[in-house]
Amino acid sequence: MKTNEKIITKYRQYLKLEKSLSENTIQAYLTDLDKLLAYFTLEGIDCTEATLQDLENFSAGLHDIGIHPRSQARILSGIRSFYRFLTLDDYIRQDPSELLESPQIGKHLPDILTVEEIDALIGAIDQGTPEGQRNRAILETLYSCGLRVSELCNLRLSDLYLSEGFIKVEGKGNKQRLVPISPRAVNELKNYFVEREETKIRPGYEDFVFISRIGKNISRIMVFHIIKELADQIGLKKSISPHTFRHSFATHLLEGGANLRAIQCMLGHESIGTTEIYTHIDRNLLRQEIIEHHPRNKKKQSE
Repeated sequence: MKTNEKIITKYRQYLKLEKSLSENTIQAYLTDLDKLLAYFTLEGIDCTEATLQDLENFSAGLHDIGIHPRSQARILSGIRSFYRFLTLDDYIRQDPSELLESPQIGKHLPDILTVEEIDALIGAIDQGTPEGQRNRAILETLYSCGLRVSELCNLRLSDLYLSEGFIKVEGKGNKQRLVPISPRAVNELKNYFVEREETKIRPGYEDFVFISRIGKNISRIMVFHIIKELADQIGLKKSISPHTFRHSFATHLLEGGANLRAIQCMLGHESIGTTEIYTHIDRNLLRQEIIEHHPRNKKKQSE
């Protein structure tokens, strides 16, 4: 780590003195470089010994969690700049980033929501209706945990470990994972549970978290409908769906400084090039990533 700090100090001087970049641009370069170095730290890779394959794995990870191609291209451009510097300063003999390809930037790109847009959607929910608090809890849980809509619909009370700050999620292929949940989402769920007590629930559905008007677990179509109605209500022009919250969750975490591998683990993605889940990532590390880097934890919980 101390070696990295010395390299970063010299790289900053290089960007300032030799490249004549502004302080804002330098900071942007270093922020993107932090994403790579944090990833390398978790993988046990020395930045001066990284191979093209290591950089491609990192790049594939950005694509894997749904980072916008323009953001991917920006991050990879910064990485190439860093490795050019390492070559010029004789830290390495050969630049592994020379053949690192940028993503194709097409016209059909997925939308992501800003934190303000998510606040506006949740704020537009009419809490005077029987489903109001339930819908707030649904959107907050989607954004806090980055769930697939099917995972949200099938979430069970017995899967909630709210006092520990986790929920258990059953994803694709019946694979289970523990996902951290923000204090704000926990609060919305607890408020919903008060109203849920008054709901008539059909036999066999008592353990599902989100209950529909007919007493069954809420359907995927209903979640799509709730989100579309709210988007129309606030005049949001973006094309959004439940998956938009998952995509926004991943993007906001990465841009906030969370570790790429940790984000993949929280999304329930498998290791690149293998079929192994990230068993080497401690769940306390995941919790820390959420606490430090999710926008919901950077705001006052009293809001």
